[in-house]
This record gives sequence, C-alpha cells and structure tokens, in this order.
Amino acid sequence: MNPLTVAAQDATTMIGRELKHTLRFPLMLIALVLVPVVFLLLFVYILGGPIGAGIGAAGRGAPYVDFLVPGILMMTVAAGCPSTAINVHTDRSGGIFDRFRAMAVGRGALLTGHVGASVLRTLATTVVVVGVALLVGFRPHTSVAGWFAVAGIVTAFAFALAWLSAALGLVAKTVAGANSATLPIQFLLPFLSSAFVPAESMPNGVRWFAAHQPFTSVVESLRALLAGTPVGNTFYLALVWSAVIALAGYLWARAAFQQEAR
Repeated sequence: MNPLTVAAQDATTMIGRELKHTLRFPLMLIALVLVPVVFLLLFVYILGGPIGAGIGAAGRGAPYVDFLVPGILMMTVAAGCPSTAINVHTDRSGGIFDRFRAMAVGRGALLTGHVGASVLRTLATTVVVVGVALLVGFRPHTSVAGWFAVAGIVTAFAFALAWLSAALGLVAKTVAGANSATLPIQFLLPFLSSAFVPAESMPNGVRWFAAHQPFTSVVESLRALLAGTPVGNTFYLALVWSAVIALAGYLWARAAFQQEAR
C-alpha cells in the first residue's frame, strides 16, 4: 500500500480516537463553548453599552455586537488550546505514546490525531457560538464566499494554535503546567488585540503591540469579511501568521516528540 495512504489512514484513526474521547467526556466540549459564550454575553449585555459608546467612531459606526463577534470567534479558537495541550500531555505521561510506538502506527499520526480532532472541535464550537451571536443581535453582512473565507481563516488559525498547544503539552511537566502554558494564548493575547476595542484606542506602547500581533490580524480579517467591507491585506496577514505559528508549533512538537522517544 502507498505510504501516504497508510499515513492518512493512521492519522484518520487517531483523529477518530480523539473524537471518541470527546464524546465520552462531553463536559470538555461544553467548556469549549461556554468560555466564548460567557464572554459574548458579558460584553453584549453588561459591558457593551459603555464600551460601545466609548469607542464611538473608532467602532466604525456598527453596533457593538457586530464589532465584538469577530473577536469572540477568535477567542473560540483559542479556547481549544488547553484541552489539546492537556490531552497530549496525558497521552505522553500515561504511556500511550510508548504503546503506539510499539505498534505499526506512523509516529506522525499520534500528534496529527490530536491536532485534527482539535480543529474539528473548534469548527463545531464556532458554529454554536455564531448561532448564539445571531440570537443576541449579531447581523453579518457577508456573502456565501465571505462565509467560506471566514471558515478558512478559522480553520487555519485553529490548525496553527493546535500545533502550538501540542508542543506545549509535550514539554509540560504536569497537567496543570500544560493548562497554564496555554493561558496567555487563551486570555492575554486576545485582550491585547483589537477583539474588544480598536487597537488605535489603546496607549502608545500597547497600541503598537496590539496592531502588529497575529490575533489582531485574524480579528480584523473576520471583522471585515463579516461586515462585507474591503479586507485589504489583513486577510493575507492572518494566513501568513497562521502558517508561521503552525510551522513553529509543528517543528517544536516534532522535536519534543523525538526527544521523548530517545
């Protein structure tokens, strides 16, 4: 059989294994949905009034919920990082990786399974979050092609963060360490982006960082696509950042995985 076919079959099997684990522990999936939904409701119904009024023209004249939802979608992607890191660490520390190494399973399939399942979980939770956003007043003005572009950015960013999370899970010493290592991705970087307020409304030093970090490129791309406005170069920046993070995460994860096997 073709080696590529075998590798694809092994990866599919590992993805199926991870998805079965997700179904066996539905609280994990609920938590992935709960975090972005809580932030969405918090900022729409409690903080949205003063923030929306405060950003004024910087919010581009749209209702604050329309300004907010792209940032929440980015947070939805980031919310999947802890579970990926924890799952990878649990397999490593529990001897699962060693067992699979002794079987006729491609080594790359083990991590690919975690990454692929993470992306699929993220896409599923994103659909739920979009549904909740529509219920609370979000009104996108995009085309079918725009929705496909949104799905492409979400998938690319989820793929990138999944590889980074897998690397963090491999190098972590404990489950708590694996979870803690992803907290900057899940909370710090989103809040230091244009997810909740425009970058230009921030103090000078923070403004520069917010304007040039990858999360802002993703948010601004989603915001333009969902609003039906010109995307400019933010779309390409989002894809470039996703590619860079994915490559760095993959190389780091592969090196850590190979080191573990020695």
